[in-house]
Amino acid sequence: MPQPPKPETPLLDRVRIPSDLKGLSDSELHRLAHELRAETIAAVSQTGGHLGAGLGVVELTVALHSVFDAPKDKIIWDVSHQSYPHKILTGRRDRIRTLRQEGGLSGFTKRSESPYDPFGAAHSSTSISAALGFAVARDLGGPCDTGHGDAIAVIGDGSISAGMAYEAMNNAGHLKKRLIVILNDNEMSIAPPTGAMSAYLTRLYAEAPFQDFKAAAKGAISMLPEPFREGAKRAKEMLKGMAVGGTLFEELGFSYLGPIDGHDLGQLLPVLRTVKARATGPILIHVLTKKGKGYAPAEQSPDRGHARARFDVVTGEQHKAPSNAPSYTKVFANALIAQAADDPRIVAVTAAMPDGTGLDLFAERYPSRCFDVGIAEQHGVTFCAGLAAGGMRPFCAMYSTFLQRGYDQVVHDVAIQRLPVRFAIDRAGLVGADGATHAGSFDVAYLANLPGFVVMAAADEAELVHMVATAAAHDEGPIAFRYPRGEGVGVDMPEKGIPLEIGKGRMIREGGRVAILSFGTRLSEVLKACEALEARGISPTVADARFAKPLDRDLILRLARGHEALITIEEGAIGGFGSHVAQLLAEEGVFDRGLKYRSMVLPDTFIDQASPTAMYAVAAMNAEHIEAKVLSVLGVESLGKRA
Repeated sequence: MPQPPKPETPLLDRVRIPSDLKGLSDSELHRLAHELRAETIAAVSQTGGHLGAGLGVVELTVALHSVFDAPKDKIIWDVSHQSYPHKILTGRRDRIRTLRQEGGLSGFTKRSESPYDPFGAAHSSTSISAALGFAVARDLGGPCDTGHGDAIAVIGDGSISAGMAYEAMNNAGHLKKRLIVILNDNEMSIAPPTGAMSAYLTRLYAEAPFQDFKAAAKGAISMLPEPFREGAKRAKEMLKGMAVGGTLFEELGFSYLGPIDGHDLGQLLPVLRTVKARATGPILIHVLTKKGKGYAPAEQSPDRGHARARFDVVTGEQHKAPSNAPSYTKVFANALIAQAADDPRIVAVTAAMPDGTGLDLFAERYPSRCFDVGIAEQHGVTFCAGLAAGGMRPFCAMYSTFLQRGYDQVVHDVAIQRLPVRFAIDRAGLVGADGATHAGSFDVAYLANLPGFVVMAAADEAELVHMVATAAAHDEGPIAFRYPRGEGVGVDMPEKGIPLEIGKGRMIREGGRVAILSFGTRLSEVLKACEALEARGISPTVADARFAKPLDRDLILRLARGHEALITIEEGAIGGFGSHVAQLLAEEGVFDRGLKYRSMVLPDTFIDQASPTAMYAVAAMNAEHIEAKVLSVLGVESLGKRA
């Protein structure tokens, strides 16, 4: 695809770091925001990424860096998928077209990338806690390479609905530290925000701005005779709580300002300058923005251009490679819809990711049986536990990386009570451009160690259909199945899922000397490796484990006792499937009889963004690495030597 011409950016060309904004007039800052928006659109059109969120905060980014003194002042972006304009203004413009690419800039803030990223993020609702930590460290005189100034958290209306944000605000109100929280209210996180908090914020800006009301009320009271003033003040406070904004935040100990237009630098600049000059304790500034602002295709798309592939700047049309296979996410959604047609007890729950998990399709068919709980994974898990205890068959659909946020609830509310919650774990394994923060590396290890849990991994899209059916039919306790991001491998699809026998794997091919036991979608790479090994006269046995818990003891022991070597492979971290297999082999004394055992797992490191193939190359888990592992365990010295 030819690269679009770079936009004309004469003012932006003068900005190398944020201090360069200090010499610009307010009118020049307006023009700078226009150029920054154009540069962001041009860059993301080439790299793909989170376009809408960044476009929504262009003016806010300019205002923050104009008024405050980063990196001494700590600007912390919640989730930080909106940080592309921030990166352009903080010395990274020359690399902005490497966003989310191997060896390039992260799609999120990252401490190791720049001193202007004081705190890394990618999951939501962490910014206020982190900013409070910086504020307390400042007041306690903690050493910091960039110095200590103000702590500013920029958090969206979706993220502020999560419990962690309120825990932080409650603590901040108690400590009374100078802390600035900017509520970036765009009425939309990834999906439209859910719940009472969203309705509360909607009421705030449906009425007159709070500060205007307060000033008018104060003036009216001053005109009353003295005996009536106290009663009028009480009435004013009651009316303020009923009609306009800020009461919830003020009860948490925050001064409240807003709402103000987040795209009007004429409002943003004086408010931020006043706050910088006068704030003493915690203060919340309520800013209204529009996701995708200034770029029609992003403004008009249902998700406001949340996460886009590369696209044509003029038309907004995305450039996605054609595929002959359906995505795993869509396969899951359709399989769940098919099961729900036969079982009215099946319900589905997600945490602010209906599109990403495919539950938007389920909601179209069964709207009363689909629940988006917002960015609240802890609540979502326990909500599912309650549904299960109440006789329903809940499917809790979450990305692996986000399910981590509800782990205590998985243990305490689901596993200990042996409640049959079905966990559909999307984005298992390495996910590509979103990097380490979104990798599904740990779910096998953190679920398979829980008593009574059933843990499955689909080797292909057909297996996923059967695992949805298996989960739907399983009422004896919690059950989980995992599957990766992206398209399937193109196998023939069953008309309907058939429940699998719990704890039973399947043989794929019979061979000799070495057996490979695969758990998950590395099976396709295993089979590629076998083709290369056949040319060397080595014919491995291959099996698909299907289950990490309970293990197929008979299959594993048969492979171990009938072969010179056994290799397991999984798209997960140390402590997962391979560790459970090793424990079984040790208990059965198989190692005493000389079995050579190797376990291929993700390495003990966080892997930066790249294509999934490149990331698995770093992890040494592609076909050529599997081939090399087989040769090594059999004592073949090099790839050039025949067995």
